Amino acid sequence: MTGQILIVDDEPAICRLVRGAVERAGYTVSEAATAAEALTLARREGCELVLLDLGLPDRDGIELVPLIKAMHRAVIVLTARDATAEKVSALDLGADDYVVKPFDTDELLARVRTALRHRLASNNGSGVLAVGSIIIDLTARRVSRDGAELKLTRKEYAVLAELARHPDRVLTHSHLLRAVWGEAHTQDVEYLRVTMRGLRLKLEEDAASPVLLRNEPGVGYRLTVT
Repeated sequence: MTGQILIVDDEPAICRLVRGAVERAGYTVSEAATAAEALTLARREGCELVLLDLGLPDRDGIELVPLIKAMHRAVIVLTARDATAEKVSALDLGADDYVVKPFDTDELLARVRTALRHRLASNNGSGVLAVGSIIIDLTARRVSRDGAELKLTRKEYAVLAELARHPDRVLTHSHLLRAVWGEAHTQDVEYLRVTMRGLRLKLEEDAASPVLLRNEPGVGYRLTVT
């Protein structure tokens, strides 16, 4: 897989590390050290994904997330800020993923591949997702396992469908609650926990040790397909 990646970071050492890793993986790279430069380069034709630091000298990087997403670019936040609230804010604003410094370059490249693959899939508009023996057909509103249809409640299907529209991406509690229960219930996390328990009992080999429906403590959930 090839693609054009924009690295936004004002630390030269981090830029060198990230640039070396992504270029070795076959990607084309450009760099920006400020928010203003980042927005200019992100608008250029061919830019597919932005690796975005939040601690920029001229503007908080968190403010750039929705602006860059509006350009239809994938965004992975790459930052030293590890507070749960920061992660939730970035993801709720549309970031595709969040990687905390210091990071493993192999893990970063895996996140890059996933984000680019999902960007391509969303552009192609596929309505069917296969996760092992489980098939989620968003067009037919049908979920099956080994060919047999699973009986999900309306809320269970709605939560699973929202996760399936964003595979391998963490969706925050507030995102899922807003999408399924509505704006008035964005703080009712227990609703979501009960529904996820029901889904795990029906989808996981071992509901006590889930591998498909992963919890990101304090943040949200991820449907793992890779």
